[in-house]
Amino acid sequence: MTDNIRIERDLLGEKAVPADAYYGIQTARALENFRITGQTIHPALVKGLAQVKKAAALANCQLGYLSLETADGIARAADEVIAGALRDQFKVDPIQGGAGTSANMNANEVIANRAIELLGGHKGDYALVSPNDHVNYAQSTNDVFPTAIRLAILSRISDLSEALHRLEDAFLAKSEEFDDVVKMGRTHLQDAVPIRLGQSFHAWAVAVKRGRSRIEDATRGLEEINMGATAVGTGLNADPAYPQIVVDILAGMTGRKLRRPEDLIDATQSCDGFVAVSGQVKALAVALSKIANDIRLMASGPRTGLKEINLPEMQPGSSIMPGKVNPVMAEVLNQTCFYVMGLDQTVMLAAEAGQMELNVMEPVLAHSMLSAIDSLTNAVGLFTERLVRGITANRERCADMVASSVGIITALNPVIGYKAASAVAREATQTGRPVRDIVLEKGLLTAEVLDRLLSPYALTEMGIAKV
Repeated sequence: MTDNIRIERDLLGEKAVPADAYYGIQTARALENFRITGQTIHPALVKGLAQVKKAAALANCQLGYLSLETADGIARAADEVIAGALRDQFKVDPIQGGAGTSANMNANEVIANRAIELLGGHKGDYALVSPNDHVNYAQSTNDVFPTAIRLAILSRISDLSEALHRLEDAFLAKSEEFDDVVKMGRTHLQDAVPIRLGQSFHAWAVAVKRGRSRIEDATRGLEEINMGATAVGTGLNADPAYPQIVVDILAGMTGRKLRRPEDLIDATQSCDGFVAVSGQVKALAVALSKIANDIRLMASGPRTGLKEINLPEMQPGSSIMPGKVNPVMAEVLNQTCFYVMGLDQTVMLAAEAGQMELNVMEPVLAHSMLSAIDSLTNAVGLFTERLVRGITANRERCADMVASSVGIITALNPVIGYKAASAVAREATQTGRPVRDIVLEKGLLTAEVLDRLLSPYALTEMGIAKV
């Protein structure tokens, strides 16, 4: 060992590791082998790995396989990582061969070397605390890594759920604010029948709530963790009492309702639980992108579009057209949703690509899911604060379009009949004259009856018109 490096050894031979590094030789090899994304593993996944290592050390100490001193050193080192320390030592790329072995060994090495320091030793003195023999005792990457992924996703889904709650509340507040604003509804992008602007916002709130509930329901499946499965789900090299103890410790540590799966072999090789969550995140993205599309259309203009609503102005919209302002917050939500949809495809392909007793594609699955959840959480938060809360209604514009619409003739169908209503609609469309004037001219209804039947608010309520 020199001042700058220390020499470590594994089954492939010797390798120099920076003397001040908490990671070791297997991490160093991974840094050379997996230069893929230029990123490092997600902070929530680092935290999940540290939580697993702490729980495993405490469980193995309780069962008599680790000394109190060793387990305490590992637990203290893991606590530092859980709190966010040593994050710069988790350097491996999130996309890596080996089913997450490099991520697991990165955690083993960092926690071992920090534990060694806490116990009075020097980095690399693995006789004191070994990455494999102590930190990884009774474990395999094949139960550690999927468990850590689950813990990471559970924590990030909580943040997404909170962001969705805020968006739902913002839509509900706008639905009350705009409940008296009647506008034209549209189907096939053509005039349909009137709808209240508040009703549109309420429908969006319900869509967000439904998407959030579906995600939360699917996420409960990730509370099953396969700790104790070790390599292939048979539990080789783990005490029979260990799985329940480590699950209980992790549950207490994280505040999650973690539980053992029905079958450890199935839980070690199957990734359909991840697919279920990713699919619901994608479904939410589809709904959110549709909402963003609607908002962009309703705000289109300002002179030659619908311009039923006004959006907060965030930034100049053109480098050449003076005064142009674009709906950038809706556009960025659209793009984020497209990104999420693509990542879901990656999750599906990765989950399907497993063979036999292990799915080795879990690293890209984890990276894709965490990227999707984080991106959508951020986009939803910005969309709520920088767009939805600042929307205002163009009340006169909405009222003028309802008054000039042909679609309001639909409310007269039960009274004058579909044939007569169609004739009125045809004439109104061809001449540009108001429906009301044509009905009066033809003597189909009186002015008093028309005023009642074509009351804008009444047109947005359930019921059948009667004379």
